[in-house]
Amino acid sequence: LVIHNAAFDVGFMDSEFARLKPVRKTADHCGIVDSLAIARKKHPGQKNNLDALCKRYGVDNSNRDLHGALLDAEILADVYLLMTGGQTALSLDAGSGDEGGDGGIRRISGERAPLAVVRASSDEASAHDEFMAMMEKQAGETVWSRLQATE
Repeated sequence: LVIHNAAFDVGFMDSEFARLKPVRKTADHCGIVDSLAIARKKHPGQKNNLDALCKRYGVDNSNRDLHGALLDAEILADVYLLMTGGQTALSLDAGSGDEGGDGGIRRISGERAPLAVVRASSDEASAHDEFMAMMEKQAGETVWSRLQATE
């Protein structure tokens, strides 16, 4: 994963993983690259937020009003490649595997333990029902209530 300010986001992801049994951490499943740490090394003493990096590297972020995960991920991909001098062209040709290398592809097993189902407690379910009632009172019928009516 390439994450700008990884400690912040990984903290949230690890909090969610902590609900699983056995407890897992993001780093147990993948490598984590903090693009903010790279930017701070490369540009010490300068602003290194995503907007500043876009300006510095000429990446168009004109569609970015506020933080939006999908757009930020696309922008970060461009910034990261420019900042690190990484891949500059898309090539899906990883070779046939006969060249002695694996083309940079790490093969992993498709075998997985079944996912734990974490159900809402009765308090959480009640809070959800109250919230949905408030939403319907303010905005009218919700998609959620339509889906529940068809079940």
